[in-house]
Amino acid sequence: MPSYKGTCFCGEVEVEVVADAVAQLVCHCTVCRIWSATPMTGATLFRPEDVRITKGNDSLRRYAKHAGHDRCFCCHCGGHVMADHQDTYGIIDVYASILDGFTFTPTAYINYATAVLRVRDSLPKYKDFPPILVAAVRRWTNRSMPFGINTRWSGNIRFRDVARRD
Repeated sequence: MPSYKGTCFCGEVEVEVVADAVAQLVCHCTVCRIWSATPMTGATLFRPEDVRITKGNDSLRRYAKHAGHDRCFCCHCGGHVMADHQDTYGIIDVYASILDGFTFTPTAYINYATAVLRVRDSLPKYKDFPPILVAAVRRWTNRSMPFGINTRWSGNIRFRDVARRD
């Protein structure tokens, strides 16, 4: 079983993941772009039981612009560590860029309808969330998506809603 360790910018907070990511995506949503100050971010999703804070838990702070989507960062250096989506999606997004030896290999772009930087490659580009991700989250967590998400994700989105490839 793989194991990856990472830290915030100053090293005060350390995290370890002890399994492969269940999904690797590139997110173009406005929230992720503003939080990271980048045109897109890598979403590396892990089961909560596979993520451990091994040092500096008391230095880890949370900010949630939207309930259930806690952005976790070090209070000393401000370094981003993860996004905790346990209460909404049952997953934790540990930023791949902080994990030593981890190779980020995304399989799709999500929230491409709000992209500010178009990418010319062969990966699928979904307007928001692909149905396959909804099914996977349900399988990982053995529960339905929160109220309001089911309609947005699975009720209205079909594979034909893939954004135009640039």
